[in-house]
Amino acid sequence: MPTDPVLVVHGGAWAMPDDMVEAHIRGVQNAMAAGWRVLDRGGSALDAVEEAVVIMEDDETFDAGRGSFLNRDGKVQLDALIMDGATLRAGGVGCVEHLRNPVRAARKILSESPHVYFVGEGAERFAAEHGISLCQNEDLIIPREIERLRQYQAPQHGDDLFAPTISHDTVGAVALDRDGNIAAATSTGGTLNKAPGRLGDSSLIGCGCYANNESAAVSTTGWGEPIMKLVLAKWTADRIAAGNLPEWSAQEAMNYLKQRVNGHGGIIVLDPSGHIGIAHNTPRMAWAYKTVQKEEAGIERKD
Repeated sequence: MPTDPVLVVHGGAWAMPDDMVEAHIRGVQNAMAAGWRVLDRGGSALDAVEEAVVIMEDDETFDAGRGSFLNRDGKVQLDALIMDGATLRAGGVGCVEHLRNPVRAARKILSESPHVYFVGEGAERFAAEHGISLCQNEDLIIPREIERLRQYQAPQHGDDLFAPTISHDTVGAVALDRDGNIAAATSTGGTLNKAPGRLGDSSLIGCGCYANNESAAVSTTGWGEPIMKLVLAKWTADRIAAGNLPEWSAQEAMNYLKQRVNGHGGIIVLDPSGHIGIAHNTPRMAWAYKTVQKEEAGIERKD
């Protein structure tokens, strides 16, 4: 018997200023619409999360794809992971500089390679060999981010790089398809002024992204280093495998992140029964979800 599909997306968790709220809500709604088109015609959860994330990678509002933060050297370096809950196959890329849509390359790795993870030049070579065209790094850079880096690197600048007021606009999606399979994807440009070669949680399996039909699909956003230390996506999925609902597990994950390592961020969770969890311990988080019965999007969620 077919399952009713469900899709949840996120577009960052931080202290978003009021003038950026509308762009974030519009961005996650566009991503949700693209992913839902796949699910509605009977497509796979894997295809749905890929298409949803591509929309946000192409949207300069978010820290993914074009418009991402610049690293210390003034370059864009991107990370992404996609995972299939049915088979546990996954594909990830790290520190790529010439891919407009790193989630597309991650999907090719999942489908076409015995490996799970490629980084840097090797990831780009794999992508090119599998029909994904490379771009110039300059194509991913926008004036807003050049100015943001300039201000951050100015001598009088005192903000903590990982303060909740500094944007954490990593994007992600989790989906349940009509066959009852779940999948997750996460994509990011990392943190502002990061050291070249720094890898965050987003593309690391079990940290910023995880999917298993026996537990849950999870995608996180926020300050990467604390999330990695807790392997937070897997930690959350394990709570669900133990019998807890996604709504509770998502909130528990945010409490654990704060209490154990003083981390901040947001999380979306979906189990194979279609129950969802959305939580954050930052002032705001961009999110949207859709089921056959209901559709909702927002910037704050305090259940």
